[in-house]
Amino acid sequence: MLYAAYELHRQLAGPVRLWANALEQVYSHPYNPLTDTWFGKSVAASAEIIARLTQNYGKPAFGLKETQVGNETVAVNEEILVRKPFCQLLRFRRDTTRRDPKLLVVAPMSGHFATLLRGTVEALLPDHDVHITDWVDAREVPLAYGNFDLDDYVDYVIEFCRYLGPDVHVIAVCQPSVPVLGAASLMAEAHDPRQPRSITLMGGPIDTRQSPTVPNDLAMRNSMMWFRQNVISTVPFQYPGAMRRVYPGFLQLTSFISMNLDRHVNAHMRQFEHLIKGDDDSADSHRAFYDEYLAVMDLTAEFYLQTIEVVFKEHRLPRGVWQSRGRKIDPSHIETALMTVEGELDDISGVGQTKAAHALTPNIPGARHVHWEQPRVGHYGIFNGRKWREQIMPRVSSFIRDNDAG
Repeated sequence: MLYAAYELHRQLAGPVRLWANALEQVYSHPYNPLTDTWFGKSVAASAEIIARLTQNYGKPAFGLKETQVGNETVAVNEEILVRKPFCQLLRFRRDTTRRDPKLLVVAPMSGHFATLLRGTVEALLPDHDVHITDWVDAREVPLAYGNFDLDDYVDYVIEFCRYLGPDVHVIAVCQPSVPVLGAASLMAEAHDPRQPRSITLMGGPIDTRQSPTVPNDLAMRNSMMWFRQNVISTVPFQYPGAMRRVYPGFLQLTSFISMNLDRHVNAHMRQFEHLIKGDDDSADSHRAFYDEYLAVMDLTAEFYLQTIEVVFKEHRLPRGVWQSRGRKIDPSHIETALMTVEGELDDISGVGQTKAAHALTPNIPGARHVHWEQPRVGHYGIFNGRKWREQIMPRVSSFIRDNDAG
């Protein structure tokens, strides 16, 4: 019923969007005498905002066509290396013969597409051979392909690490910090020669008992039955994944926006002002951000519910009781280098939640434990934006290079 109600609302919003698009074109047309008046600009700006808020946002493109390698500008081409039902391993192949550290960026499966990490990848490309987990919208995966849960996530990470070889470094952004640490634990225990050379965990919920945030409190406050009854829905018949049980992306987006409602309202008020003033650069920046932010994907119900239970309610990883398909997850087996990154103002993964990984990995030599807390930055700023590019990324890149020796 929940998904059906959303689809009905989306269809009803269609005529409103068409009307707003038409109105915006009329009051932006150069032959309209009202176009350059305050009234005309106000109508056009209001119409654009209404149209964008009622628009359907599909999966964005990475759009990374070139990068700077040394003093040379080189082309970048996307190459799919591995196709799985719920994910594809994507490489950003640079047109260069220079050999840089091989990097696997594990994108979060938390409602947004992997393209949310476009800025992350863009900053890493000049000095790294970058690969990323490009997750598939669960509503696009037919039921015939079976389920996907947290255990499958761990297995996917192991498979991708083995595919990329013994010289790969792994960065986990946010939610995948837990399955990445789980995968690394299993590979280390098995003395797998293709385990990562280094692991970087950024803003991840390793131990949500530390500095609990609003999402953490929500998980603890409600029972698993509540989650099953209130946030899980069934994919409608018009999608390839019809009848699949999912946690809809639009619900996750609603929760994200509600956490910072004032900020989003103010952002759209500023967009209105930018459009009236003709500040095209600021308006384009706003559009680019919300084109990405409003594009969401569904998660399989089994993955979402298992993550809530294992990570947020029972804290099985930091308590040392997590088992994946009967395999004990014991991070003490890990001896590879470990870096953790946190943001002082992170309201998703509180300070200390990611750093907790160091206490779980006592067999890593002290010099190979690195932690960085970025002052005055929130969750998104850990992996995107100016502070990521200028202050965090150089530290991560230096850490990777320091541990790239065979």
